[in-house]
Amino acid sequence: MSTARTAVRTTGVAVRAMLVFTLVLGLGYTLVITAVGLALPAQANGSLLRDADGEVVGSALIGQSFTDADGAALPQYFQSRPSAAGDGYDAAASSGSNLGPNNADLVAAVAERREAVAALEGVAVDAVPADAVTASGSGLDPHISPAYAELQVARVAAERGLPEAEVRELVAAHTAGRDLGFLGEPRVNVVELNLALDGVAPDAGGN
Repeated sequence: MSTARTAVRTTGVAVRAMLVFTLVLGLGYTLVITAVGLALPAQANGSLLRDADGEVVGSALIGQSFTDADGAALPQYFQSRPSAAGDGYDAAASSGSNLGPNNADLVAAVAERREAVAALEGVAVDAVPADAVTASGSGLDPHISPAYAELQVARVAAERGLPEAEVRELVAAHTAGRDLGFLGEPRVNVVELNLALDGVAPDAGGN
């Protein structure tokens, strides 16, 4: 009899625990996450970005390549850092190159990229920042360093007929500082910045 009572008691505890956790994790957690999503609709829906016509053109969380069909940089846009995700910024193939710093292929690729960036911006090879020639670990990072953004200001301003000061203001508006004031580094969201640039009319007075 004692064994039977113990079995009944143990079964009752297990059933009650299952009901409690079903309510807490199955219902309560779902309601909390739904509430957070309703409070932050943009983030819950993927931080989507839209153009002036309301068409979705990307996400603030995923980078894009601003190049032509042949892979050449479009000079009127700020350029993103390289991506090793698929054919570039492929969210279904997020990854880095996984090549070590002494890998001959990586060294050659970095050298080639550095020369290309230097030629595009009209600067010395030594002036090219590291993030201009190396991919992020995810291959999806939409950000570049303020230094790389500054390197591109003169080119973008000239191509768009805008004062450099105005372009710098847009860069500053799309620059985020360190998280919580000490985590990470300042960064510029290239996708948001280029979208903002497309909404700015050229200045007939030039620079």
